[in-house]
Amino acid sequence: MKRYLKLLTAATLLAGACAGGASAAPATAPEFAGIKRWLNSEPLTMQQLRGKVVLVDFWTYDCINCINTLPHVVKWHDKYKDKGLVVVGVHTPEYAFERKTDNVRAALKRFNIRFAVAQDNGYETWNAYGNRYWPAFYLINKKGQVVYTHFGEGQYEQTEAKIQQLLAENQ
Repeated sequence: MKRYLKLLTAATLLAGACAGGASAAPATAPEFAGIKRWLNSEPLTMQQLRGKVVLVDFWTYDCINCINTLPHVVKWHDKYKDKGLVVVGVHTPEYAFERKTDNVRAALKRFNIRFAVAQDNGYETWNAYGNRYWPAFYLINKKGQVVYTHFGEGQYEQTEAKIQQLLAENQ
């Protein structure tokens, strides 16, 4: 039953992505699962982030598309962190060398990443979201629901506009 619910959540999230980025019936954001190491932060939970707008960014440091999106993510973190946005990078490695924490730490320094990063070496959070892409953005409203997704590069203005809209909403 638990596996069925995870698959149903994943299907709902992907259906939202196919519907132009906004999910018709928002799904509750899955919890961070199987995270053994947090960088730049103490461990976070979706439950404790309720009342905040959360951008979950699935990335890996050796992916050129991820590297191209990082300046935008860093900018959003810097611009909106004091207005209620929490950025959580979920570093999910594609290759074995990307699993090494020292390599991830070096990438955080290289790309000036100061937001929370969860090291998802076991793909448990990746799977909980039903994610299949690097990079992938999941925007979560103050109620803890996934209301916007974007896969790949681009649509930076639309993503930022959605961040602004969600920050302006009352809970």
